Amino acid sequence: MAVYITHRHMVGGEQHEHIASVKWQNPQTNETGTSTREVMVDFIANKNGQAYVNGNGRAVSVLVVKARPPYIRTYADGVWTNNLLALPLF
Repeated sequence: MAVYITHRHMVGGEQHEHIASVKWQNPQTNETGTSTREVMVDFIANKNGQAYVNGNGRAVSVLVVKARPPYIRTYADGVWTNNLLALPLF
């Protein structure tokens, strides 16, 4: 399953590791939901899920940064990017 992350909720700071939860939409089913960072990390890392952000008209992959604790960040053209931080807050 693939989802597009549309919004972010921050706690304790303004960097990627402070994304506490995200809102997402499945473009195939139009299902929407909210997931914590931990659930999204598990979805991508362990459940073969794919997540993207719409970045200037193209899909930018969301991957897991293997830190303690792990967190999510966009990755495009071989470079970690800030597309998640550009999303609206909720």
